[in-house]
Amino acid sequence: MIKILRFLKITLSVLLVLIFVGWLTFVPPATGPGYELISTWGTPGSDPGEFNDPTGIAITDDDVFVSDARNNRIQVFDWNGTFKRQITKTGKDGQKLGRPMNLTIKGGLLYVPDYWNDRIDIFSLAGNWIKSIGSAGKKPGQIRAPGGLAVMDNGDLLIAGFYNQRIQKLNADGAFIRQWGKTNKIGIGAEQFNYPTDVTVAPDQSIIVADGYNDRIQVFDKDGQFVRKWGGPFGINIYGPFNGWFATVTDVDVDSNGLIYVADFYNDRIQVFDKNGAFINNFGKGTLDKAIGVAASPDGKTVFAVDYRGNRITKWRLKSK
Repeated sequence: MIKILRFLKITLSVLLVLIFVGWLTFVPPATGPGYELISTWGTPGSDPGEFNDPTGIAITDDDVFVSDARNNRIQVFDWNGTFKRQITKTGKDGQKLGRPMNLTIKGGLLYVPDYWNDRIDIFSLAGNWIKSIGSAGKKPGQIRAPGGLAVMDNGDLLIAGFYNQRIQKLNADGAFIRQWGKTNKIGIGAEQFNYPTDVTVAPDQSIIVADGYNDRIQVFDKDGQFVRKWGGPFGINIYGPFNGWFATVTDVDVDSNGLIYVADFYNDRIQVFDKNGAFINNFGKGTLDKAIGVAASPDGKTVFAVDYRGNRITKWRLKSK
């Protein structure tokens, strides 16, 4: 009996040590400052300044562009939340936008993933339609429900095809170059996706993918070679509320220092990582009700987060150390 009790005691001690080591390994502590809320704007509705399921967000030095998804428009505000203008139609036969998603601004142009219309609409920052790229389908160059995109320095487009389970690389005119992921095939391995929602490009031109329902981030180098993935243990679709874990990734952004900002939807927060994927901090819990979009200023001192269920935009400031 004594031997049995001793064995159980040793076993329990080993288990506790393993749990402790596992916690330290898979739940990293914060290593940098968080953010404090400084302002919000928006209420439910369809009038200027109101939202019905806001999703994507992108910023310039002066303006904030917001995808007002179910109102089928882009609204533009100044950094204090004052409404300035809206974009509701493309120049393609005056067709309305159909559920615009995660926005991208690059080279003085606004790129809009048009979810329902299976294409990318491109506008000037003043709201003038320039052209549309893509059509519905699963062939190379075709798109089904684009969730987000990025523009590389040479003008190539990286498009997250939500239902196609792939990231496509197209040239500026929409010609197919290559893809990551098998078309219409879900997977949890490297270079496989489970409804990807967004993609962004780091200052070194590495490619960062929000692998939505796999609850993780995947990173590829500028040549498209897989580098790393993270989110829960081993980045293999294990979700959770802990530091560095996700519960559906819906948007990703990067600042000029390479810091990565991730919208962690069901965990109601934004998480921040360094360029190697090491956890820094998170914010928004208790304020955001389904964090769906994020946009950081180049210096990372100001971050805008989209509060999906709250139908509002929140503005955050980096805390002093």
